[in-house]
Amino acid sequence: MTVVDVHAHVILPEIEAAVADLPGLAEHRALDARRNGAPSLAVSGPMVGSRIPKLTQVPVRLADMDGQGVDVQIVSPSPSHYHYWTDEAAARTVWELADAGTAAHCAQAPDRLYGLGLVPLQHPALMAEALDHALSAGLKGVEISSHAPGVELSDERLEPFWAHAAATGAVVFVHPFGCTLDERLDRYYLSNIVGQPVENAVALSHLIFAGVLDRHPALKIVAAHGGGYLPTYLGRADHGWRVRPEARTCAEPPSAYLRRIWCDSLVHDAGVLRALVAAVGADRVVLGSDYPFDMGVEDPLDRLDAAGLTAAERAAVAGGTAARLFGIKEVAL
Repeated sequence: MTVVDVHAHVILPEIEAAVADLPGLAEHRALDARRNGAPSLAVSGPMVGSRIPKLTQVPVRLADMDGQGVDVQIVSPSPSHYHYWTDEAAARTVWELADAGTAAHCAQAPDRLYGLGLVPLQHPALMAEALDHALSAGLKGVEISSHAPGVELSDERLEPFWAHAAATGAVVFVHPFGCTLDERLDRYYLSNIVGQPVENAVALSHLIFAGVLDRHPALKIVAAHGGGYLPTYLGRADHGWRVRPEARTCAEPPSAYLRRIWCDSLVHDAGVLRALVAAVGADRVVLGSDYPFDMGVEDPLDRLDAAGLTAAERAAVAGGTAARLFGIKEVAL
C-alpha cells in the first residue's frame, strides 16, 4: 500500500524576494507580530531557519519520508506565502512563483512528490484563473487560508471559483494562516495552538451553512488539522440548525456535510483521531504530518497506529483514501 502524507510544506524564497519592497508588507508583518506576540516570534524564526534544508532540498525531504515510512507527499507552499495583502499585480506574481516553484520542487521526485499551488483569496475574481494556472503547471489543486481580509469562504464572490474547482476536479486544501482573535492569542503560542483549529472550524462552518457544498457537491475540499474543533463538536452545530431559523441555510444538518469533506489526521491525540474517523468516516480522513514544522509530527504512522482503528480504516487513512482523492498510482520503492 502506498502511504500518502497530504500535509507537507515547501518554502520558496523567490516569493519573499518578490514582495520584499512592496508597500503593505510592513503593515502585514506588524499584524502578524501582534497576533503571535514577541515570545513566539523569537522561537518561530530560529525554528523555521533550522528547517530550511527540509523545506527546500528534495534529497533531505525524501530521506525523512523514508524514515517515516511515507511513500508520497502532497507538498503545498508554506502558508506564510499567501500574502493576501497584495494588489492584483503582486498577487499574480505570488501565485505564478508559487506554482512554478512547487512544481519544480516536486519534479525532482515525480513519483513521490505532488504539489498544490496558490490562489489570491483576497481577489475572488482572479481565483479561477489562478486555479487554471496551477493545474496547467501539473499541480493537483491549490491551498487557501480560512479567510482573507473582507473575504470569508461563504462569500458569494467565490462562487465561480468553487464551480470551477468542482468542474476540474481540483483539490482545495484549506490551511489557516493567522487567527482573527488577534491579541487575545498573543501569548503561549495560542495563536497557533488554539487559533488554527478555531479558524478551521469557522471556515468549514461558512462553507456548510452557506450552502456551498449543496451547490457544488463534487468539490474536493481537504481541511488541515483534522478540520479543527468542528468534527468533534457537531452536535451543537446540528442543534443550532434545527432550532435557529437563520442557521437553516443548508439543505441538511451540518454533520451530513462533513462526510463530503476530507480532513487530515493531524489532531495530536489518539482518542480525537478515533472520534474524527467515527464522525466523518475513514474514507474522509487522510494522513497529515505538517512536515517539517514543529507543530507537526515526525511519526504520522505511529500516531495513526495508536488510534486503534480497524485494519481497513488504518489502510484507508494511511494512503488509500488520499490515493483515490489525488489520483496517485501505487508507488514501487
